Amino acid sequence: MILIERTYRETELPESARAYARDTITLGWEERLHAHGRRTSDAGVEFGVSLPRGTALHGGDCLVLEEARVIVGVVERTEAVFVIEPRSAQQWALYAYHIGNRHQPVMITDKTIVCPEAPGVEQLLHQQRIPYTRSMLAFTPATAVAAHHH
Repeated sequence: MILIERTYRETELPESARAYARDTITLGWEERLHAHGRRTSDAGVEFGVSLPRGTALHGGDCLVLEEARVIVGVVERTEAVFVIEPRSAQQWALYAYHIGNRHQPVMITDKTIVCPEAPGVEQLLHQQRIPYTRSMLAFTPATAVAAHHH
């Protein structure tokens, strides 16, 4: 089985691999946090990953399968999420505190706090009177961003 031990960004691909065939692998956020295990690309190519501890895969990361002469690009699957738009610094702090206090993963953007639609999260948002909307987005928790290394 082909084993991948490193990820690349498109601009970092080895010159020798640039002409390889292209494939994708579409993964949800939890799957992108697993640095070890068997994977199957969207076209059915099987391979293993053994990435450094703490590695999180992100959209646009490339996995070079030398033996198969294929580059597999990571695609972030859209998932059901709750989107919160704090209107003040106080709301940012309060909402982040309540969500973090319940050990819920969050994604922070310039204007929003995003939580996966998971059991208990909607109840938490109602209990704390945190206004939200539902959406389908690619979700990457803040801790995965902090641990992203190549």
